[in-house]
Amino acid sequence: MTSPKLRQQALAGTLLGAMMFVLPACSSTPSHNAAGGSAAQPVAATSSPNPVKLAKTKFIANASLAAGATYQWIYKPFKAGTFKKGAKGRTAAFIKAGLAGTFAYNRLKAAINDAKGDPLLSKAVAPLTGSVDGLKALAAKMKSGKASDADFNQFNNTLNSVKSAGAGQGATVTNNVPSPSQIGAR
Repeated sequence: MTSPKLRQQALAGTLLGAMMFVLPACSSTPSHNAAGGSAAQPVAATSSPNPVKLAKTKFIANASLAAGATYQWIYKPFKAGTFKKGAKGRTAAFIKAGLAGTFAYNRLKAAINDAKGDPLLSKAVAPLTGSVDGLKALAAKMKSGKASDADFNQFNNTLNSVKSAGAGQGATVTNNVPSPSQIGAR
């Protein structure tokens, strides 16, 4: 039988280990995206002489991973009531949701940067930048237990907006669930 202090230390160690995988993915320096290439550098929609190679493909890959992670580890557990006090597996669900939220935010930012390499796609996703930036607050609300239905629905609505913007330009985004190791969970 383990003591509560030992369990708390194990949980803290697990979170710290997971943060070592997630935080480098959130750095502002160029990094590798989920498709294995370098993250796209911002390109103005009017400067087509330097388009991002395979901009739509990279957009679809990154947005699909974000959508899949959100659906699998945030939206489904939320709808199942796993985040409510006393629910079985609540702590594990919160950890996975935090990691998935960070992963999804990072992939959505990469998708928007990728979209800047295609003039039509860039115009379609430009209004969504503020919505994606607004997703950062959900993690803090979840930690404090103040996340509401509206907060979870906002995350889902933002993803649906990104999907719609892409679909309107021929870049269909589907839910592509990343593996637990891709979001930093083991």
